Amino acid sequence: MKTSMLLNAFALAALTMAGIAAADETTKEGYLIDSRGNVVRSGSGLCVHTGSWTPAKAIEECDPDLVKKAVPVATEATPAAAPVASKKASFVPYTLQTETLFGFNKSDMSKAGKQKMHDEIVGKMKEDPQDEVVLITGYADRIGSEEYNMQLSQRRADAVKAYLVEQGIDGNRIETAARGEADPVASCDNIKGKANRNNKALIACLQPNRRIVLDLKGQQPAQK
Repeated sequence: MKTSMLLNAFALAALTMAGIAAADETTKEGYLIDSRGNVVRSGSGLCVHTGSWTPAKAIEECDPDLVKKAVPVATEATPAAAPVASKKASFVPYTLQTETLFGFNKSDMSKAGKQKMHDEIVGKMKEDPQDEVVLITGYADRIGSEEYNMQLSQRRADAVKAYLVEQGIDGNRIETAARGEADPVASCDNIKGKANRNNKALIACLQPNRRIVLDLKGQQPAQK
């Protein structure tokens, strides 16, 4: 009985070793194998390929660069990054008629104009220091030459910036631009007479075109 059990054990072991050897040979298919099941190497240490070798048969031992690396499987789902809330501008584009700030054809801010700026603009900008660059754009009517009106609208925009800086607003947050006669709100083509300072009816009609617009840079100017 004992002899029979020993024979069975040896037979099982032999079959196991044969299976391992066969599996090993299968994994080394395409390579020259010696009697011990090892890959034959050249004098320079390179594995010797058989005629049936292809890159698909590459093994880590001989051709590691051709063996596909296993992609690690995540054991836990990577939490999605929290969406970044977009910054909503709190500064509302604001339009002021120049007569509120300046006299006709002037660029020096009036006392009443400064008070209006202080009440409606300065406080708002201080409450929202996170707002980005504020663009001050000056406009003029069509009375006078285009060059003069461009210069006048720039002087007015610069005057508003200077006042805001005096009130403690960081000058780096303020930019100015001049648009002169561009983008008129009122055309007043029905008003007769020459377009000069003596035409009181035309001056009154063109009043909406003489304006200052304060706006976050990049937004479209909007009237309030």
